[in-house]
Amino acid sequence: MDKNRATAEALLPLVGGAGNVASVAHCMTRLRLGLHDRSLVREAELRALPAVLGVVEDDTYQIVLGPGTVARVTPEFEALLTRPSRTPSTADVLAAKGEAIRVSRKARNATPVRLLLRRIADIFVPLIPALIGCGIIAGLGGLLTNLRWLPSLAPALAALSAGFMSLIAVFVGHNTAKVFGGTPVLGGAVAAVIVFPGVAHVDVFGRQLAPGQGGVLGALAAAVLAVRVEKWCRRRVPEALDVLVTPALTVLVAGLATLYGLMYVAGHVATAIGHFANWLLTYGGSGAGLVLGGLFLPLVMLGLHQALIPIHTTLIEQQGYTVLLPVLAMAGAGQVGAAAAVYVRLPRNASLRRTIRSALPAGLLGVGEPLIYGVSLPLGRPFVTACAGGAAGGGFVGLFHQFGTAVGSTAIGPSGWALLPLLAGDRGPGAALAVYGGGLLTGYVTGFAATYWFGFTRTILTDLNTPGPPPTTTAPASAPMSPPPRPHANPSAI
Repeated sequence: MDKNRATAEALLPLVGGAGNVASVAHCMTRLRLGLHDRSLVREAELRALPAVLGVVEDDTYQIVLGPGTVARVTPEFEALLTRPSRTPSTADVLAAKGEAIRVSRKARNATPVRLLLRRIADIFVPLIPALIGCGIIAGLGGLLTNLRWLPSLAPALAALSAGFMSLIAVFVGHNTAKVFGGTPVLGGAVAAVIVFPGVAHVDVFGRQLAPGQGGVLGALAAAVLAVRVEKWCRRRVPEALDVLVTPALTVLVAGLATLYGLMYVAGHVATAIGHFANWLLTYGGSGAGLVLGGLFLPLVMLGLHQALIPIHTTLIEQQGYTVLLPVLAMAGAGQVGAAAAVYVRLPRNASLRRTIRSALPAGLLGVGEPLIYGVSLPLGRPFVTACAGGAAGGGFVGLFHQFGTAVGSTAIGPSGWALLPLLAGDRGPGAALAVYGGGLLTGYVTGFAATYWFGFTRTILTDLNTPGPPPTTTAPASAPMSPPPRPHANPSAI
């Protein structure tokens, strides 16, 4: 049997069966399930599965499977849900009971800010694969151009990499309308006006618009407005005319508002974001890097780091690269250093050391969830010292930016060593590689040293440094507990 199908079949009964699953989605590393009744989840058995790297309870129930694996397991999991249920009479009961629990938990835990950030993440996360692919192709094309190799191929690579970015506003508009409950194609149609070359001939209060003005922020605002107009029309337009009137009014009203207001405002906001990012690292330097690198790991833990994607995308549109991502990526370096220190300090804990060995390759490539949920967060103090390592690495990169060597990434998604092909800067790829590599090394060393000396109390160190699985310890008050998953025998499962 295919291993991905086997994983899906193992997961389904442990989350309560097909009748307990309300929705299925995935991001870069996590299978995100909407469940009717979370009390039906057999979490201990779920964490014990070799393919499961950790579990996160949020608005959705999130099972960490790792990059690549989650994209292959999700279709197999969805296919299982289409099979006829063996206990259809139970599903309705579970749905009614689970819906009441879901509503009460959502009302208790969800704040307007977090709900908005999740929606923004849902808009941009599906775009990450294309951003990564086009970014790598852009880097390859730039390398060929600089080396003067294959001159006839370089323009083709430039076209491939720039094509998606030139139309990214359309994809953002499509996804925004989908997330906010409108018709996706209408959101894309309204956002398309932003990148249409003909807007250069539109006179807006004596000023000419520029194609692409406002970028993804303008597309986001335009699609949200389109959804509101569409919903207003659905409530008031007679059903017989709805198929004709509603789409026309949606595109007309939202499109004109975009041309005569949103593009102009979003353009100024996007410009301000670019100036602020450069100002922050130019004048804040190491201090700004310390704060950004130190706080990013908690954002990853909470899943809120995806909300930064619009900012990164805006910077890439304006400058060709985002200067924030290399600084934030240092958080992963601190995590790797902390995990290495745990490995050294616990020579007798074979279970936890196997977990670290299996999760460390993913950590080096910038995928931090396996180490967060399998090592540092359950242990408590190592999570804090990992943040210290990220702060030190971020401070290193920020310091060089202050001295005039900017380092950026031409795409978003990867970090760690995986970010190397995407690096760019104002002093060439060699300087960017050197500064970024120095930041990683600083993060590794600081994370290791901080964890080695301050990552354990004497009591916890004695309790954990014994053969067998480590006991559950107390995590920081602000972090949800997540006991270490069963160690992986095969690193390729990450």
